[in-house]
Amino acid sequence: MSKMKCPKCGHQQESSGSECEACGIIFEKYYNYHKKLSRRKKESVEKTGSGLPKKLLQFLLVAVIVSISVYYFNDHLQEDLIKGVSVEGKSVDEQTVAGSSADTQLKTAGDESDAQVHRQQNPTQPNDAADDRSGLARARNATVTIETPWGTGSGFFLNENYIVTNRHVVEFSRERLEEFRHEVETAGRMIELERQRIEELRQQLEELPDGPGREQLKIFIAERERQLQSVLPRQQEAQQRLEILEQGSEPSDIKIILADGSEHYASYLLVSDNYDLALMSMFSGQPEPIKVPVAGLKMQQGDRVFTIGSPVGLRQTVTSGIFSGYRLYEPEQQVYLQTDAAINPGNSGGPLVDERGYVRGVNTMILKDTEGIGFAIPIDVVFEEFGATLF
Repeated sequence: MSKMKCPKCGHQQESSGSECEACGIIFEKYYNYHKKLSRRKKESVEKTGSGLPKKLLQFLLVAVIVSISVYYFNDHLQEDLIKGVSVEGKSVDEQTVAGSSADTQLKTAGDESDAQVHRQQNPTQPNDAADDRSGLARARNATVTIETPWGTGSGFFLNENYIVTNRHVVEFSRERLEEFRHEVETAGRMIELERQRIEELRQQLEELPDGPGREQLKIFIAERERQLQSVLPRQQEAQQRLEILEQGSEPSDIKIILADGSEHYASYLLVSDNYDLALMSMFSGQPEPIKVPVAGLKMQQGDRVFTIGSPVGLRQTVTSGIFSGYRLYEPEQQVYLQTDAAINPGNSGGPLVDERGYVRGVNTMILKDTEGIGFAIPIDVVFEEFGATLF
């Protein structure tokens, strides 16, 4: 005879019984109870389902995804796109800092005699202290603002026709061009993906019934479209700038703004292969050139110095500090002037002058992750590099 198993305790017995020999439950009552319980659960699920349609469940899932996406787009994507495409108005120093981190291998270059002292034809001798202010004013008037398709910097008239600046101010290197191209192309792909995602959300919106859920999704879509529209003009400008850079720049692309606000363009450009230096010609006849010290007029540690330039677009800004000493940059065995005078973004290429207004160096770099440490290329190096053109 066949046997049956108790659904409650698992005891096996002859199938003819109506109750369990072990636990005493009545099989029919037990089965009826569980049937009723099952029907109640089913009815509960059906009621819940009727109040929350399948499409609304889908919407809630979409809403969560959109919320996360909007947050990311606002706080991260837009920041990345702006970073990638916003180059206009930025000083060259912000894009490429000639210095490295604070552990850059700079050492004391020794006595000042280690630094070469240049000689100039018809040198100007320093006068009394009463001439200090006029010398500083002359240096300020000799300083110019330089604008290129990729940024801004500074420079100064070394004589009536030639302007000295940094090479990285007037020359966009291949490495920087490749990096900029990558940023623009990446931003373009992200924008296209965002357009596709917005279109997908519009399609999902059409499938939703009228109600709060549909209105909420409309708000999400509108916000994403607004954020996208705020980025598009910057991307377009960056794309246009990239096209200009890929064509290559000419001296005529370099705008020179004098202290009086007049605008001119360079007619000749020469860059140094060894230093972050460049020489431009401009025949205006207006500015009086900066004063150059005579041979043997040395600087001492603690001497007061001034940097002149156009930080963040503020033309002819003068900041003061002290001369800290000569420093040897070991990787290239080049001597720099160290100062705590502020070399801010936009100051690159401007002059470092002493109290009498004599130019001592060309501002060129700052150390990353530090404050109050800047460097300038000694002025005698300029004459070594461009002496054949200047004389």
